[in-house]
Amino acid sequence: MSLAVFMETPICLVENIDGELKLNPHALQILTSITKPVIVVAIAGLRRTGKSYLMKRLAGLNPFFSLGSTVQSETKGIWMWCVPHPSKQDHVLVLLDTEGLGDVEKGDPKNDSWIVVLAILLSSTFVYNSMNAIDHQALAQMQYLRELTKQIKVKISPNAAGEEESEVFVGFFPDFVWTVRDFTQELKADGRPITSDQYLENALKLSINKYHRFEMADLSRQCIRKFFPKRNCFVFDRPTKDKSLLACLQDVPDRQLEPLFRNQIDCFCYYILSSAKPKTLSGGIKINGRRLGKLLETYVRAISSGDVPCLENAVMSLAQTENPAAVQKAAQHYVEQMALKVDFPTETLQDLLSIHTECEKEALSIFMKYSFKDKNQKYQKDLLQILETKKDGFIHQNEETSTKYCQTQLEQLSQSLREAISKGTFSVPGGYNLFRKEKEEIINNYHQMPRKGLKADEVLQKFLQSLAVTEDSILQTDQALTEQEKALQVEQIKREAAEKEKKLLKQQQVEMQQKMEAQQRSFEENMNLLKRKIVEDRYKILEEKKLILDSKLKEQEKLIKEGLQKKAEEMNKTIEVLQAKIKDIENQNSSWLPMLLDTAGTIMMVMLPGEGKIAGLRLKALATSLSK
Repeated sequence: MSLAVFMETPICLVENIDGELKLNPHALQILTSITKPVIVVAIAGLRRTGKSYLMKRLAGLNPFFSLGSTVQSETKGIWMWCVPHPSKQDHVLVLLDTEGLGDVEKGDPKNDSWIVVLAILLSSTFVYNSMNAIDHQALAQMQYLRELTKQIKVKISPNAAGEEESEVFVGFFPDFVWTVRDFTQELKADGRPITSDQYLENALKLSINKYHRFEMADLSRQCIRKFFPKRNCFVFDRPTKDKSLLACLQDVPDRQLEPLFRNQIDCFCYYILSSAKPKTLSGGIKINGRRLGKLLETYVRAISSGDVPCLENAVMSLAQTENPAAVQKAAQHYVEQMALKVDFPTETLQDLLSIHTECEKEALSIFMKYSFKDKNQKYQKDLLQILETKKDGFIHQNEETSTKYCQTQLEQLSQSLREAISKGTFSVPGGYNLFRKEKEEIINNYHQMPRKGLKADEVLQKFLQSLAVTEDSILQTDQALTEQEKALQVEQIKREAAEKEKKLLKQQQVEMQQKMEAQQRSFEENMNLLKRKIVEDRYKILEEKKLILDSKLKEQEKLIKEGLQKKAEEMNKTIEVLQAKIKDIENQNSSWLPMLLDTAGTIMMVMLPGEGKIAGLRLKALATSLSK
């Protein structure tokens, strides 16, 4: 079971020591031990705004639980609290409480920016907590959001022409929730009641008149509108009229807080716990604790080296660790299931191959589930090679088990016959008929024995061949038989031997055909799974692009309503590019063809013999020519 299940108190995940961010190995170990999907809620905001209190409530602690000395009065770095999600089974809620922003004593404001960047990149819901109201001053203080484009790099190489940064960022960025403590205003606009969400949208309206004193606030508005299309707001009244309790609010029992405040907090917690989504990356890549920990390591490494986190590099680094793990997980499942389901020796090769097909299909499904960004299907090909090798090993084990068992049984059945040969029992007139009778009895008893496996006939044939010289000697020295009878007997022995050889040869041909059919089934299953994954990935990308387009169209509509026609028109190019991409994804299938052909060729070369390998080579050549 994950260590996170037993977390009773938060732990520092990212330490902020003298302005340098460092990972806490123990906290990272807890995080990476989580194999379930994670829902990550990060809380950021200015100092002394009650962020830790919100984290405590989201963690579901009872009203009388006190954080005590676990978290200092001012959180430093990023603290983590992992608990089972109260309503979503098989999910873990990861809460991240960040260091208070805007501390002038820290000196370097860039340190705050990195804290915010990490909180945004790690979370699926980002909560920004402030005091009193969302006004020009509150927005002007959000320089950390305004600097996001400078502190996060989208791609390793320069961005593609026509692709706006916000389009890529939205695929990585979390949902945005602004919470306002000690709210001092009425939720009204033009004399009419409004919701807290409407209050936020009104506060994010851009200024029509350009005043220098509103410039920073407007930049913050643009950033939130651009990068966080899904956003909500919650306002909280003053928790208590007793000022002496405000300094230690997180330790104050609920019964001493104002009823309205408690109700507002309950509504906030209900929304977060019911609406916060599992953490995913662009393209629908699902994130568990292990993957989140790997991403965090990549981001902190980049920051510590003086670079900025690169989203593409983080995903590729994650793929380089997760895809080999997916191969290992799939291969391990195959081996475990084969060992569990195959009762050696099987009566026929087909019995084994049927189980192999079932276990291979399960293994491939596991790989497809846990792998992503498998460029050129490198890791899928590695898995196929491993499974083919493992299959051959099980076939060999099956044959060995059958051979040894049959040899042992024939050794026991023929013991009396060999003793009689040694004693010369058959070296008398009529001895050959006695020998034949003994041999036939051994063969009959052997045939009646169950579970001999697929090597039963081959082992019997070798056993009879081992007796051939002795049998011929007994036949030739049997004075009770005439020369003609001996000659006829020799011919009969040859015919029997030829018939058994023919039977063995036919069995080998049948087994070869069964192996080829199994390889064909495997090839078809691989291609079907690959096609399905391509379609699913394409669908996820398509849905993501449609959501981004929808948010852009809504934003454009808002700008028009706000009288900002020029800014609305500036969005046309971005919208047109998105529409073209969506149309291309919906209509174009040819781009997937080279990849499918190349993978099919590789699979054929790995799995098929002779002409199959040549055909696979031709497919790969065709794929290369089509991709040019």
